[in-house]
Amino acid sequence: MSVSIIIGIDPGSRVTGYGLVRSLGERLEHVDHGCIRMAHSEQAERLREIYEGLGEVMERFAPGEAAVEEVFMGRNAASALKLGQARGSAIVACISRGVPVAEYSARKVKQAVVGSGAAGKEQVQHMVKLLLDVDGVIAEDAADALAVAICHAHTRDSLVRIAAAGSQAASYSRRRFRL
Repeated sequence: MSVSIIIGIDPGSRVTGYGLVRSLGERLEHVDHGCIRMAHSEQAERLREIYEGLGEVMERFAPGEAAVEEVFMGRNAASALKLGQARGSAIVACISRGVPVAEYSARKVKQAVVGSGAAGKEQVQHMVKLLLDVDGVIAEDAADALAVAICHAHTRDSLVRIAAAGSQAASYSRRRFRL
């Protein structure tokens, strides 16, 4: 059974959520979660805070994989640009520590956790608490980050099963037809 720690990241230019889960085969276990709240008003300083804050979290928990939510393009291009920069800072924090990064759309994350890509924030928070058996309140940004980690664990496990099934089918074909 493969055991790994996955960090999920919900990047934001004012608050960046993070959540860590331990993947124990098909079972997930809550490790930690929290928010990095930006103290500075200048965008460059905020990007540094994201990079350093996530770096501290990764040094403490040593995740083997990372998953980041993709940018949702709304009506405000300036906000989308700042969010894209926050994502970039988060991705660099992971990659510079040798942690591979997967990216997922908000719709895919909601689908993986709730079963509907149109689920609301409250539904996501509720399901994250249920799936990880967490008591108490989880901040919205941290719940979203945990949801991204859960989505990655489920997606990765599905891809492994598909690859294994393909390998078994190819092996069967070689034996049966002596390829």
